[in-house]
Amino acid sequence: MQASLLAVFAHPDDEVLRCGGTLARYASQGADVTLICLTRGEAGKNTDPSLQVTDLAAQREQELRNSCAHLGVAPPIFLGYRDSCRGDRLRRDDPLATINVDPLEIEARILEVIDLVRPQVMLTFDPHGIYGHPDHLVAHRAATAAFSSAGNRGHEVQRLFYVVQTGEEMRRLQGGQALGVLSGLAPQTYAVSDATIAARIDVHAHAGQKRAALHAHRTQTGPLSTLGNLSDEQIGPLLEQETFSLGGLRGPMARYPVEDLFEGVNITYRQEQLCRS
Repeated sequence: MQASLLAVFAHPDDEVLRCGGTLARYASQGADVTLICLTRGEAGKNTDPSLQVTDLAAQREQELRNSCAHLGVAPPIFLGYRDSCRGDRLRRDDPLATINVDPLEIEARILEVIDLVRPQVMLTFDPHGIYGHPDHLVAHRAATAAFSSAGNRGHEVQRLFYVVQTGEEMRRLQGGQALGVLSGLAPQTYAVSDATIAARIDVHAHAGQKRAALHAHRTQTGPLSTLGNLSDEQIGPLLEQETFSLGGLRGPMARYPVEDLFEGVNITYRQEQLCRS
């Protein structure tokens, strides 16, 4: 089968920091890489005062399209839900905010894409949503449920991986000019142990693409952001390797952790025409 990877995230920019290199790597090898984004990130903030943004949803949609182009993957699929925000700004009264939508509806929308692109591998957030964002938790739940129920629809996705951060990675991002969304969070809860890492993916060859994709999100990496001002010491290791835990498995996995998300899966790459077994 043609190699196919499906990533499910909540907002524009979710695709970059933790798995942008992985998306770029498999796209460059000839896999079909599909990205689902639940929302357009309309509850975010513009951190670049030089941008004259009148419609943040449209701006962030275009930023994600630009990011995907840098990563070499297909244009994203937007499901059209709204950013729920978090904390005191949580949008409890917006019926289209993901926290207020029937989870089975979101799962069904993801299943429609699975039927179309027939992935062997899926990626989504870990159970803590990296830093607990309500939309991240919705994406995790819906993607995990879709992985589970896809087996009843004629295409069994072989592997589900979660993007994760180790304790070392999280503490590094909390140090110095800290990544704001991680402020005050305990690594013992939001990070994983080394033994939990099911895949370590070498992405150093795609570091340039990952940087370009990150900074394509101009509203999120402006001079007023913490994401756009991470030091080389903080972001450097994330340009070398990306880590994943195992969310679900159909069939054997010969070793643990793997260095290739498709290792042991019968696939053909579109460009290289390599079959792995």
